[in-house]
Amino acid sequence: MAHPVAPVSPPLKDDLDIVIPTIRNLDFLEMWRPFFQPYHLIIVQDGDPTRTIRVPDGFDYELYNRNDVNRVLGPKASCISFKDSACRCFGFLVSKKKYIFTIDDDCFVAKDPSGKEINALAQHIENLLSPSTPYFFNTLYDPYRVGADFVRGYPFSLREGVPTAISHGLWLNIPDYDAPTQLVKPLERNTRYVDAIMTIPKGTLFPMCGMNLAFDRELIGPAISKCLMLLCKSRTIVFKFSNVLLSIFCQVICDHMNLGVKTGLPYIWHSKASNPFLSMDYCLEHSALMTIGVSGFQVISFTEIFVLALDIIREIHRFLKERIHERQPLYLKAKYSFMDFIQNYCANIAFNL
Repeated sequence: MAHPVAPVSPPLKDDLDIVIPTIRNLDFLEMWRPFFQPYHLIIVQDGDPTRTIRVPDGFDYELYNRNDVNRVLGPKASCISFKDSACRCFGFLVSKKKYIFTIDDDCFVAKDPSGKEINALAQHIENLLSPSTPYFFNTLYDPYRVGADFVRGYPFSLREGVPTAISHGLWLNIPDYDAPTQLVKPLERNTRYVDAIMTIPKGTLFPMCGMNLAFDRELIGPAISKCLMLLCKSRTIVFKFSNVLLSIFCQVICDHMNLGVKTGLPYIWHSKASNPFLSMDYCLEHSALMTIGVSGFQVISFTEIFVLALDIIREIHRFLKERIHERQPLYLKAKYSFMDFIQNYCANIAFNL
């Protein structure tokens, strides 16, 4: 007599939150329903808090807006930006799960070259649950994938790998270009699907984007913050170079703590480009800051061994203050905003929403 088959629970169903920043109705979730519906969503509404955001039926979610942020964080609410998708950071604060997957509301399900829809969340989970190899590059890329392994000559002492803290996914269609490149190549689209996952080698800096990102909140959570977002001068031009600074923060922390960052699969379909004319202003204004910051991180070293990401973050801020503050007063604002975020993160706030 046949026995009934027990239903298989989706991986990390009770250990992962999906964080979505938005300014519009979330109709895009219908496309993601087969992959997202079993999971809990944290939706952070940007812009006018009186506007009603429609969420399709059948999803388990919490919805927050600027009023919630002000009520919960009080005088430190300014550490959460509401001029851009960086408002997602509030979702990172309120989550109590070990893992976070965050995606923008203009990102749709992509297809692989065979035409099969890509379950981006499942691939991120696979990336996070398998080790990384930051100390020795494997020419078959991720050796833990099905059909791959360590190549001849790879040291056996390093094959155990290190825990993976971040899974950085990529995107098809609209490429993630800076303003000058966008203006030169306004019609260019990314159609190349590269079936590969690799670990960022130790000591290598890279640009990271938050639109298709998953991370271990317990290992690296406080650093995954875009609180370096600043308003340039008196205008509403956002300092989006924080994406790059964010990735540098995270890579330096992971290197010091023997953690890994993976990039490559999964792909999503990015449908909308930013306005290059608005972006050009802050791109020019902060290029010097990036030059100073990146050159500093290439030589940064720590005099002691830290075991917590928070301790490394504080040390990094001290380092940046010495190199940047005298030449770039905007950094001081960033420091206080970022440290407010960290204090809120560590406070384990009892939310009464």
